[in-house]
Amino acid sequence: MNTKTAAIGIPSDILGIAAAIALGLGLLFVAGISQSAAAHDAAHDVRHAMAFPCH
Repeated sequence: MNTKTAAIGIPSDILGIAAAIALGLGLLFVAGISQSAAAHDAAHDVRHAMAFPCH
C-alpha cells in the first residue's frame, strides 16, 4: 500500500496547550458565576457518588 497522508497544519502541542487553557478558563468562569456553596455541594455529591471518602 502506497498511501500518502497529508500533514496536519497545527502541531498537536499547540492544540493541547489551547485545550488546557480553554478548560482552565472555562472552570474559572463556571466557578466565578456559581455560588461557592453550590459548587462545594456538587463536588461533595460527586465524591460520595464515586465512593470516595471526603470526611
